[in-house]
Amino acid sequence: MNFKENESAQKLRGGYYTPFDLAHYLSRWIAEINPVTVLEPSCGDGIFLESLSSALSVRSLITAIELDPTEANLATARASTINNLDINVKCADFLEWYLTSDQAKSQYDAIVGNPPFIRYQYLSQRDQGFSERIFKLHNLRFTKHTNAWVPFVIASLSLLRPSGRLAMVLPAEILHVLHAQSLRFYLGQQCKKLIIIDPEEIWFDGTLQGAVLLLAEKKKDIKEYTAGLGIIQTRGKSFLNVSPNQYFNKTNFINGKTVEGKWTRALLTKKELEIFEGVIKGDAVHRFSDIADVDVGLVTGANKFFLVNDNTVNHYDLEKWSHPMFGRSEHCPGILYDANQHSRNSESGLPSNFLWFNVSNISELSKSALEYIRSGERENLHVRYKCRIRKSWFKVPSVYATQVGMLKRAHDMPRLILNEIRAYTTDTAYRITTKNVNPKKLVYCFINSLTALSSELEGRHYGGGVLELVPSEIEKLYIPIPAQTSEAIKELDKMIRSSSSNEILSHQDNIILRDLGLNTDEITSLHEAWNKLRNRRQRTTSTINQ
Repeated sequence: MNFKENESAQKLRGGYYTPFDLAHYLSRWIAEINPVTVLEPSCGDGIFLESLSSALSVRSLITAIELDPTEANLATARASTINNLDINVKCADFLEWYLTSDQAKSQYDAIVGNPPFIRYQYLSQRDQGFSERIFKLHNLRFTKHTNAWVPFVIASLSLLRPSGRLAMVLPAEILHVLHAQSLRFYLGQQCKKLIIIDPEEIWFDGTLQGAVLLLAEKKKDIKEYTAGLGIIQTRGKSFLNVSPNQYFNKTNFINGKTVEGKWTRALLTKKELEIFEGVIKGDAVHRFSDIADVDVGLVTGANKFFLVNDNTVNHYDLEKWSHPMFGRSEHCPGILYDANQHSRNSESGLPSNFLWFNVSNISELSKSALEYIRSGERENLHVRYKCRIRKSWFKVPSVYATQVGMLKRAHDMPRLILNEIRAYTTDTAYRITTKNVNPKKLVYCFINSLTALSSELEGRHYGGGVLELVPSEIEKLYIPIPAQTSEAIKELDKMIRSSSSNEILSHQDNIILRDLGLNTDEITSLHEAWNKLRNRRQRTTSTINQ
């Protein structure tokens, strides 16, 4: 985790300002309804004021709010050069203004902008409190994992009049992160139609994650039918040549599960979605939670102290307290963690030993073990929160191993690991306990395009494009386990270590998905759907000038 003092001023302010062409595109869309009143909740230096001036054909009243005094002055100066709009720039905290200002009790015809991207822990204590109040005000579930843009959008949408339009630049993670679930629900509840314009590239230099454009039209009445969500995937800025109204009127919208939960299903074509939803209804396809339990790995509170290489074990004579462990992809590049893999890790100098000082009293420890523990105390490890709450800070709790493990993060696709030597796993991995399925078969059958696609739909990713799954998401994965499929674990392990993900999945699909009864077209569709979502997640290039 990064600490606040290590972050740049730009990141703490959350200001990644919008290029004029994107601001103008959003302004063109809200201009279609000739809004009399427009709100810009985070106007920065006023780029949206300029774009609104260019796009609007009526003399609208613009309320623009900006927290930073320097930026607010720049916006005021820009507003003074605009003669066809009535603009009121306020230097204020939008979240506070929303909760306390009489002006925030009115409703606006349109709302446009680019809210700040600031992690909850980097917000001031006041803004943390304002954020929580906004969630509670609308009976939405609050989490301290939220980001400033989420309460900004919730507050903005509540200020929008019925049939009004909202147009914003938002992080691409709106589609999938858990902390935005309340916002997705609120948007689905309040809006008749939602459009996401999703670029292949990263638009903003200095960020690791993508951004999208959200176009939303509020319902006339809360009971009005929800048309749903549509996603326009685009390369570069080619979409700028198409009228935003044309996209909004002609896009295929997906309703139901898409609006209720994560929005990643809307990235699939109608054909891909129909095949996926048809296959998961099969008797041989199981929800992960029906066939296995998931638990986090060991929480040591000080991994560098408790997870060590052989040199440390030998130097302090800690063999008695040392146990095999894995927790990173370099520990296990395949799907099999056996004695051979553990030996390779040890010889490579990797931290492959977990130190478990499993004693009732410190007097039971050897002199060398005590010396090692004192070295940790000299580094103040014993005062770290997760260590100091233990009766004995050096004794890690909840120590047990399972026959199956799973790394928390993956580059191309997640995989289960058959833990033949019952090595311990850290909290960067999960402990999997099977219920009514053979562990080897579960590990083998987990590798296929259906499960890989399911992982993309249920998981989340942040900067850098690494896929992450938490237990609640793993439990929702779909695993095909045909009765006739044999588990060639060692052959698959070798293949995973030497072949590409596409080659591995194609090989597995021709066994597992064929055994399900799928034809070539269905298998190809599932594989291509996974590949599309994987590539989208891993996008890393910025082509802002295209």
